[in-house]
Amino acid sequence: MNLKDLQLAELENFIKELGQPKFRAKQVFQWLYKDGGVTEWDQMTNVPKALREKLAEEADLGILKMLQVQKSKLDGTRKYLFELQDGNAIESVFMKYKYGNSICVSSQAGCRMGCKFCASGMDGLVRDLTPGEIIGQILAAEKDTGERINHVVVMGTGEPFDNYDNLAGFLRLLHDPNGLNLSLRNITVSTCGLVPGIQKFAEDFPQVNLAISLHAPNDEIRCRTMPVSKAYPMPELLSACREYAEKTGRRVTFEYTLIKGVNDQKEHAEELVQRLRGMLCHVNLIPLNTVKESGFDTTAKKDAQAFQALLESKGIPATIRRELGDEIDGACGQLRLTNRRK
Repeated sequence: MNLKDLQLAELENFIKELGQPKFRAKQVFQWLYKDGGVTEWDQMTNVPKALREKLAEEADLGILKMLQVQKSKLDGTRKYLFELQDGNAIESVFMKYKYGNSICVSSQAGCRMGCKFCASGMDGLVRDLTPGEIIGQILAAEKDTGERINHVVVMGTGEPFDNYDNLAGFLRLLHDPNGLNLSLRNITVSTCGLVPGIQKFAEDFPQVNLAISLHAPNDEIRCRTMPVSKAYPMPELLSACREYAEKTGRRVTFEYTLIKGVNDQKEHAEELVQRLRGMLCHVNLIPLNTVKESGFDTTAKKDAQAFQALLESKGIPATIRRELGDEIDGACGQLRLTNRRK
């Protein structure tokens, strides 16, 4: 059992089953998350030795093994490749911004969504990650950097809403005041467009930010690059986004990766304006981190700026995301894909 998979109430029940008082669970729980988490049972100095020995027999601390870390000399970005206990590998990216440190975590080992420009799903889905395996990425990065992470995006390998129950468990652990105590407003979850997940998310986590991987102004282009659009066409997806914004009062961020000659022309920007007009939203334009296996190239900087200017001139807030980690396999799935194919 990975103790980091357990909510505090579940850990209390487990501790009681071991014949220990309930309050011991809170002590153990806090040790799991303090300063990146303990790595040895004996580091839980206020927990009785008998309980530590019993825990060592019955449970595991769920520590991820760091296989590789790439450090950017340009901006402080760190790209991690972690090994799970079953041998599977996952990625995380630590990024430094003016507003604080952020981490992008994976929610699955691999992905079944099949987006053509993304390295994450090129080898398909292996399995879902548990709550403890997702939060373990944050703890490992904090331990490695010695710095507090105050913003989390679930935008790495995998489709979070394809692993909804484990995602929900992770979000509750992340927010728990006895653990990492991260504000829900400092968390963003990205989906490629699973409409039922968006609707459930609005009910369960109205304070968590929602990002949609849109990447196209119409279904004709989106279906060529994102097969999910065949199941949930753009009109249905955007309707769910409007309902989300109205229900939660929070704006929707649309992630739009600019792909040279595919979705970055003036007519594409104009069509996108028509799709999003009147919605509480923001468009995050992302220069493509080129993945040679995909066959796609990134848009020139001047063309990205022209795309942004057109959106803003029509009342659609838009920014161009700062390029981070381009020289260190920064795109989702690149480092894992490289490792798997060695």
